[in-house]
Amino acid sequence: MDAVLYRFPEDPVTDCLFCRIVARQNPADIEYEDDAVLAFKDIYPKAPVHILIVPKRHLASIGEMTEADVDAVGRCLLAARRIGEAKGFGERGYRVNINTGPEGGQVVYHVHFHFTAGKRGSAGG
Repeated sequence: MDAVLYRFPEDPVTDCLFCRIVARQNPADIEYEDDAVLAFKDIYPKAPVHILIVPKRHLASIGEMTEADVDAVGRCLLAARRIGEAKGFGERGYRVNINTGPEGGQVVYHVHFHFTAGKRGSAGG
């Protein structure tokens, strides 16, 4: 009988772009980091300041979130507040949004918050 061997990937994070960034396998312009969160500049910014905030632990989408993920997601929001203050937007304001699923505009399936700030474009964005 012929055996079929399955080779497990040596590094399971290779399927997720943001996991590779967290593992420092892909480059990113890092703006903030703590033990649970990493934040880096979006390579396709939609505002003068556009930072992606991700939990270091993989979570595909808010649609798959369980109670075990509450701390990681909450830590992302706390990071957003810290980034806003550090960048001088604490009083002026900023946006934090999340896209979930294909109809919600999610492109990378690792939960990420878009932190955007700066002058709004003439289209009113």
